[in-house]
Formats: sequence, structure tokens, C-alpha cells
Amino acid sequence: MTEHPRPAGQDSYSISEVVAFTGLTAHTLRWYERIGLMPHVDRSHTGQRRFSNRDLDWLAFVGKLRLTGMPVADMVRYAELLREGESTFESRQELLESTRRDVISRIAELHDTLAVLDHKIEFYAGARRAPERHSA
Repeated sequence: MTEHPRPAGQDSYSISEVVAFTGLTAHTLRWYERIGLMPHVDRSHTGQRRFSNRDLDWLAFVGKLRLTGMPVADMVRYAELLREGESTFESRQELLESTRRDVISRIAELHDTLAVLDHKIEFYAGARRAPERHSA
């Protein structure tokens, strides 16, 4: 998992800095917090959200989960299990294994789709060359 670029030695970021690092919108970050996908986000003395490097790492992981196609409800469930502690290792593993199976299935579907596209591309490339052979 690649980490988002961040200043060395810094561990407190405003929501606008997190938006710049992650590409997520401020609305999405607030929504993640509201639905329980983000763990408790610290606040400054003025009430502004302050994100940590750990929060950024979590957001990077959530981004990977989103790419898998995992439903938001399952991501929230995973976050809840994580907060419950080590006693939930088995449940977390099962959730990730299920997602992994879904990803493998999607990869197979994409390989099949790619083969169909390659076949069509070869057909059109051959059809375009065919008149040249007959005209010579």
C-alpha cells in the first residue's frame, strides 16, 4: 500500500490538507466520520478536525477497499470490528477473505472481457489489411 506524500515529522493535518493528500472531498471525509468509517478524528481547540498520519494510513486502506468494490456497509463493519480489538481478528479475516474472493472473480471477468476486446481489435485490424492484399 503506498502512502500519501506528507511532510516529514508532521502528524497533524487540516481537512484541506487531507483533501490535497487523498483526493477525497471534505464532504466525503465528513461523511466517513459520520457513518463510522473513520475512527475518532481529533479536534483543535477551535473545533476543527485534525487528522493524524494514522488517519491518513487508514484512508489509504479504505481507498483500497473501495477499489475492491466492497460495499460501504462492509467497510463500516470492518471499522467497527477493528475498534472492538483483537477478539475480532477472525471476523475481520473472514470479511477480507470474502472480499478477496470477489476481487479474484472480478479479475477473471475482466480477463474474459479483455480477451473479447482483443479478438474484436484483431478482427478490425485484419479487415483493414484485407483490401490492401487484394489491391496489389
